[in-house]
Amino acid sequence: MERLNRRIETYWDERSADFSRTRRLELGGIDADAWRTIFRKNLPDGKLKVLDVGTGAGFFAAILSELGHDVTGVDMSAKMLTEADKNLRELNLPAAFVRMNAQALDFADETFDAVVTRNLTWTLPDVKSAYREWRRVLKRGGVLLNFDSDYGDKIFSADVCNEIEVTAAMLTECDAIKNALTISTRRRPMWDAGFLEGLDFAVTLDEDISHAVHRDERCVYDSVPLFAICAVK
Repeated sequence: MERLNRRIETYWDERSADFSRTRRLELGGIDADAWRTIFRKNLPDGKLKVLDVGTGAGFFAAILSELGHDVTGVDMSAKMLTEADKNLRELNLPAAFVRMNAQALDFADETFDAVVTRNLTWTLPDVKSAYREWRRVLKRGGVLLNFDSDYGDKIFSADVCNEIEVTAAMLTECDAIKNALTISTRRRPMWDAGFLEGLDFAVTLDEDISHAVHRDERCVYDSVPLFAICAVK
């Protein structure tokens, strides 16, 4: 598994520049407003300690910091974290960024009021361990928000990519990594909801929120539905 983790890390290091550029576009557009609304609706009132797992270029971290929360973003990709730090500095928004494995967090039990993540679980070799870890670091009554897609049948290399720095070789590697992951064989998000309920989370599920958060035509979004899971510990 460690070898696969390193392969995934290398892939996202290579994608960091183009990924960050798209996230900056997203932050300046109408989709960021939609995410603000989602967070206001699903997170408790007041200033929260929030963990952004798989923060990437810091998109969620920026929005949550702007909303007044105390945000820590973690990612395995050092180059993504460099982009995240740069993006939030440019926006003059505070957040802490730490290189860390989402499946084995280096935080004490019940540290955070909320854990949020987007487009991460489909890339993880051990999603079960990740969910257990996220529950562990959540305070009682804390909220887990997971936004992801079921990419099991997706063939990335078959797409025409409009992002200049994303090569055909990168898309082929993305397919190879996806096909090596157990999560790609699961029926999602029903599998996720069932597993989280087994961890004693109270789960609500929306199978497709793409229409609400993928409206900005300047950004490159795929056509696979984006599901939303809200799980309360």
